[in-house]
Amino acid sequence: MRYAIPALAPGAIHTHSLEIDKSRFVTWVAHAPDAAAFDRLLSEARATYPDASHHCSAFIAGAPGEQVAIGFSDDGEPGGTAGRPMFQALEGSGLGQIAVVVTRYFGGIKLGTGGLVRAYTQAVTQALESLPRREFTERRARRVRVGFALEAQARHWLQANDVPVEAADYDGQGVALTLAWPADDSLDLALLEQRLRGELERLDE
Repeated sequence: MRYAIPALAPGAIHTHSLEIDKSRFVTWVAHAPDAAAFDRLLSEARATYPDASHHCSAFIAGAPGEQVAIGFSDDGEPGGTAGRPMFQALEGSGLGQIAVVVTRYFGGIKLGTGGLVRAYTQAVTQALESLPRREFTERRARRVRVGFALEAQARHWLQANDVPVEAADYDGQGVALTLAWPADDSLDLALLEQRLRGELERLDE
């Protein structure tokens, strides 16, 4: 499966700020390949803005449509007015592995439940508009063996087709390569066999 994720380095944060009826909303977005990354983002937002009224949040720590590694919180706002709308904005974006925290400084004017839903939705959607993105490919390990003389040729083909080599084990029969192969099998291993004129052994079949 291939899908878009935030093009952010570990620990990097994409921010956006907006003001609605004197309330200030500061949005933090981070790459979240797991729930721990979301926890770090939330902790950092709370530490940076300890005097804020609320730190509402949502995350999808997996592919779009993920049903397990997800979560959202209203953090004291009226139920259903912050975390869920934020989560729905993430779902609608088609992005995966993403976490967002919206910190609110109350400006003295109550927005009402409908106004809060619109404000938190807007805070997330505007931040996502300027978020850098990259394509992520889910992968699984595949192991193959080639002779010593063909290793360089195999590695060249793999690099050209965006297949990382995660490990290489050498023995008297050649080299066993552990490949990070596209999980959707969008790339046919037979193409590599053809390139090596059949001199390739599949070790995991």
